[in-house]
Amino acid sequence: MMTPNYSSQFSTPMFWSSLAKYMKRLGRKSLLLALELYYAAADASTPAWAKGVIYSALGYLICPIDAIPDMLPVIGLTDDLAVLSAALATVAAHVTESHRLKAEASLQAMFG
Repeated sequence: MMTPNYSSQFSTPMFWSSLAKYMKRLGRKSLLLALELYYAAADASTPAWAKGVIYSALGYLICPIDAIPDMLPVIGLTDDLAVLSAALATVAAHVTESHRLKAEASLQAMFG
């Protein structure tokens, strides 16, 4: 069985558009997690293998077709959160305090 390459689904404009669209449904903690991963991937010092893991997880987040359709109330985004959490566990050593601060600043700007 072939597994889709979700990293090919990732694009920066689509990422920001999806965050804006699902911002309230994702919740603050999930958004913060996605943003921390995003800023870690954007960092030149993050290794290529870690960027691949991150872009795959973020691609899964923004892809409209995944294990549990995002439009389902309550459970629609649980698989996305699980994928983001697994990605963070895998690349945690490459998510720095600087990435966390940038994510928090972006989140603050989103929620006002």
